[in-house]
Amino acid sequence: MAGNEKNKKLVTEITAMDEDFAKWYTDIVKKADLIDYSSVKGCMIIRPYGYAIWENIQKILDAKFKESGVENVYMPMFIPESLLKKEKDHVEGFAPEVAWVTHGGEERLAERLCVRPTSETLFCEHYANIIKSYRDLPKVYNQWCSVVRWEKTTRPFLRSREFLWQEGHTMHRTAEEAEERTVQMLNVYADFFEKDLGIPVIKGQKTDKEKFAGAEATYTVEALMHDGKALQGGTSHNFGNGFAKAFDIQFLDSDNQLKYAYETSWGVSTRIIGGIIMTHGDDSGLVLPPSVAPIQVVVIPVQQHKEGVIDKANEIADILKSAGYRVKVDASEQSPGWKFSEYEMKGVPLRVEIGPRDIAENKCVIVRRDNREKSFVSLDNLSEAVAEGLKNLQQAIYEKALANRENRTFTAETLDELKKIASENNGYIRAMWCGDLECEMKLKEEADVTSRCMPFGMEPIGDKCVCCGRAAKKLVYWGKAY
Repeated sequence: MAGNEKNKKLVTEITAMDEDFAKWYTDIVKKADLIDYSSVKGCMIIRPYGYAIWENIQKILDAKFKESGVENVYMPMFIPESLLKKEKDHVEGFAPEVAWVTHGGEERLAERLCVRPTSETLFCEHYANIIKSYRDLPKVYNQWCSVVRWEKTTRPFLRSREFLWQEGHTMHRTAEEAEERTVQMLNVYADFFEKDLGIPVIKGQKTDKEKFAGAEATYTVEALMHDGKALQGGTSHNFGNGFAKAFDIQFLDSDNQLKYAYETSWGVSTRIIGGIIMTHGDDSGLVLPPSVAPIQVVVIPVQQHKEGVIDKANEIADILKSAGYRVKVDASEQSPGWKFSEYEMKGVPLRVEIGPRDIAENKCVIVRRDNREKSFVSLDNLSEAVAEGLKNLQQAIYEKALANRENRTFTAETLDELKKIASENNGYIRAMWCGDLECEMKLKEEADVTSRCMPFGMEPIGDKCVCCGRAAKKLVYWGKAY
């Protein structure tokens, strides 16, 4: 009875997503042991289970980066104010969010130090010292670190004052090479989101208003969450040679001429975890893609007090571990019902149940997290059944997310039509745009939508701007965003 009461309490502590999506999200990150709140306002403690998800994200992406020739480095976390100010647009873009160090011990510093909000300036200073010849190029560096941005409104994973990320910074001999790397890294992100995380994305270019401070062009992968709001998943920036000129990054080319290098920058952060939660989660908790789940299979012994049950559970776990899966056996004193709810909450993709009758019949039960579908599987074929189950779950959560995006994608040809759609629905609104900032700002003011991206490879849907009616230049995906 006690176990049933505890199980019931676990489920009812999660607010239904359709009742209050923001509260549902907060319940999930707390109840699934992903984070705890810190005494430092706006900063979060990432707990072991949440950090394990990040470690798996990092492992997958780091391997993809290195396949493309990326090398990891580490830069200081402090940036002298004079260095930060070398690129005007860049510093203006980050000024409101910068945290400053003014004292060392009891002494006031001669120059303020910025706690890095991003590291372009540090990389550029380093590149200016080490790049002398065309033979020194390209330089394709990345660092895994934390950054600080003094956000006014914070939410776990989505927006916090300190967060974890990777930031790639590269230097190239020509503008063409820099553009190629910018697009290459965007495609790495898109591939990761769709194939590893099961999150469909729209690839496109940001408008000038939304692009990264100091960039010539910003490319993005945009994902749509369950509630119809967009999440910027990852960005890749082409800086041209603006930073190179500001930091005097020149090289002697093969024609014996001094030339400025061309730079790119690209990054994703722990907000990816927020995206996973809001794309795949349900009213019972997390639903984790197998590639990043800390536990891919949990083995639950049923009637574990009976002889041989726990031993068989451990034997099953060893078989699956030897096949390369991340497996946990829960032989704690909690009831099976409590364990089922606990690992559903944590989003474990597959649950294996084994009891005395199963052992006698040389079988077990496999339950998928996403749809709770049960399969009775011979223990002789367990590894194959787990592989198939994980594969099917991965495909199913992607298709469900894609269906949500398609159902929440609308088209507008006039301002009144766009405003009506935006007032009645959350989702993407496809509409043509003349390219003027004035129209972009008007849509934000009157419809409360921002430009998410100008998608690649999509045909125009008309020839008139949805806002002013003049000749349109670009198809834009508009929406509300996190």
